Amino acid sequence: MTGRLGLFGGTFDPPHLGHTHIARAFADELDLDTVIFLPAGDPYHKAAPSTPAAHRLAMTQLAAQADPRFAVSDLDTVRGGTTYTADTVRIFRQHYPAAELWWLMGADSLAALHTWKDWPSIVRQTRIAAAARSGFALSALPSELHAWAAQALNDGSLHLLSAPLSDISSTDIRGRLKNGQHTGGLLDPAVAAYIRRHKLYGGSPENV
Repeated sequence: MTGRLGLFGGTFDPPHLGHTHIARAFADELDLDTVIFLPAGDPYHKAAPSTPAAHRLAMTQLAAQADPRFAVSDLDTVRGGTTYTADTVRIFRQHYPAAELWWLMGADSLAALHTWKDWPSIVRQTRIAAAARSGFALSALPSELHAWAAQALNDGSLHLLSAPLSDISSTDIRGRLKNGQHTGGLLDPAVAAYIRRHKLYGGSPENV
């Protein structure tokens, strides 16, 4: 695969319309040929997902049908043990040496990038695109990232997305489902149907 490829990691527990909205914005603004969703296996820098990887992968595949530029990889769900972004990026770089790779993230993840295992390897092998929340400023980044961010902005390997992040949250959706509240307008209908069918997240299936 050549061209421009965006890698979009996350627990996707569950994947929601905010995820597909921001993936579409990344694709439009960066002129990406493909955005590959990467449901996490056992991410080391986040709490363990509450839903088995097989369900999260299946739901993400359903959500990805929303745009022909979207695809889904099971790379991080089939690897045993803790998964590290540095290894994921290295594998994609080995498989697609001619592609222009972008790692897609939110500004909160960008601010914590220096805590990720082998983060200098990540930024050597892929460009970084971050979706910033309102009021975010690069000057607020930790000092460990200042030199890299300044250089990366200058050479184009760091891009701040102009489209705002969605306020939709997987945590909020799980809470709504558990408490029997409606989730209308937050989930793709195919994802909602999957949750009902498999009785995920508790609560009342008719409210999904």
